[in-house]
Amino acid sequence: MTPRVVLTIAGSDSGGGAGIQADLKTFAALGAYGVSVVTAITAQNTLGVTGIHSVPAESVAAQLDAVLSDLPVAAVKVGMIGDPAVAKVIAERVADLPNLVVDPVLVSTSGSRLGEAGVVAVLMPYASVVTPNRQEAGALIGRRVETTSEMAAAAAEIGATGPRAVVVTGSELACDVLWHGGDVTTLRGEPVPTRNNHGSGCTFSSAIAVRLAAGDPVPEAVAAAKRYVRGALLGGARWRLGAGPGPLDHFWNSRSF
Repeated sequence: MTPRVVLTIAGSDSGGGAGIQADLKTFAALGAYGVSVVTAITAQNTLGVTGIHSVPAESVAAQLDAVLSDLPVAAVKVGMIGDPAVAKVIAERVADLPNLVVDPVLVSTSGSRLGEAGVVAVLMPYASVVTPNRQEAGALIGRRVETTSEMAAAAAEIGATGPRAVVVTGSELACDVLWHGGDVTTLRGEPVPTRNNHGSGCTFSSAIAVRLAAGDPVPEAVAAAKRYVRGALLGGARWRLGAGPGPLDHFWNSRSF
């Protein structure tokens, strides 16, 4: 059977744990055919980000047009944008970007700033799902977000900007909050004891995009993505790749080879 095509528009992580690399691994692990548009090239590893080179908006537009003119994209995940001109390029093509999942990549795990809230805001009205973590949700609404009740309030406030659904993730708390159709649901899970969580947010949003491409309603897509990320965290928990927080085991569910 021909696989569904899922597109990632994001930055490249030279360490392979997050960004485009994590997205494509997730797509492959979940049976989708991944295509990509690179918005930035980062120099990074498990210890942090040491350099960022933004890809010119004209190049992003050329990549995007090449993919869309030939391949039947069924869902799109947007990660690191960086340049407002790149956000404009994406917004101009939203009619051809179904099941748009926006992961507002604003700050890396190591604390490096990777984007500005105002840039991401351009895409909010077009998003099927927005997936900020607590820190990113705080940046989007202009105040700190720590507790579950604050996560719920932030999800509703972000939802008022236009997306169909918002998931504020609790990261290491394994407690996420979904705002969808005006209702707020708390999604509780069991925390995974691991330091290897680099790229977990990218992986989560990419998994949602795959499930939306398959036709899942938003709540089911989010629940499936949460289960997949937990398995990936467990699978890579004992890995020792690099001196800092390592990557997830994206292929934990297909270890028969």
